[in-house]
Amino acid sequence: MFAWGITDKGVSRQQNQDSFHLEVYHESDQAVCVICDGMGGARAGNVASELAVQVFVEEMRLALKPGMSQRSMRASLRSAVRAANDKVYGRSRPGSEFAGMGTTLVSCVATPGQAVIANVGDSRAYIIDRDGIERITRDHSLVEDLLARGELSREEAKNHPSRNLITRALGTDKDVHCDIYVLDLRPGDYLLLCSDGLTNTLEDQEILYEVLHGGDPAMCCRRLTDMANSRGGPDNITIILVSV
Repeated sequence: MFAWGITDKGVSRQQNQDSFHLEVYHESDQAVCVICDGMGGARAGNVASELAVQVFVEEMRLALKPGMSQRSMRASLRSAVRAANDKVYGRSRPGSEFAGMGTTLVSCVATPGQAVIANVGDSRAYIIDRDGIERITRDHSLVEDLLARGELSREEAKNHPSRNLITRALGTDKDVHCDIYVLDLRPGDYLLLCSDGLTNTLEDQEILYEVLHGGDPAMCCRRLTDMANSRGGPDNITIILVSV
């Protein structure tokens, strides 16, 4: 199992408020990955995403054991997300210089046969395999809610004025609920985690082609980032690719 990651501020933004971390434990054949996309002003967004990644990774290092059951992985992810939320929320209280900050979070624990994914916000996880590309996570956003109710089409959603408005994030409330997804993995599959700086710029089929046919997988994150930046790079871009 291999994993690669990249983060880039994009063309239009002055700062990069995304943070990420990945670790591959070859002795236990586990990969742990997390991406956070911060919000709440120039400095606060950076603080929120960096803090959430730091706490999440620390919690997962303590929790992970070789041969963990699916139930244990799910519980560990939920606990790590809660701990990250507690820390960001504690720093974002009214009156502090970081008041109102928050961050998305998408993460996974992957083994050769299975991935367990946790998500809060509109950063995403995809599976890419011989059958194509499939989004695993559901965005916690106003536009996604409108789509679910049939009030918007996918084409309308792309240019909706509130497409960046999220309905759930770490640090904005005392308690947070994360969605958990479990999927089977086969040799040759890829997991892709990303912030919305990628998915708001490239189509799913373009991502699919670049992962499967674009060349060296180790350089895929860089190629995708360059493609997004060539189209204006309107937001920070962060990508993690895991090869099973």
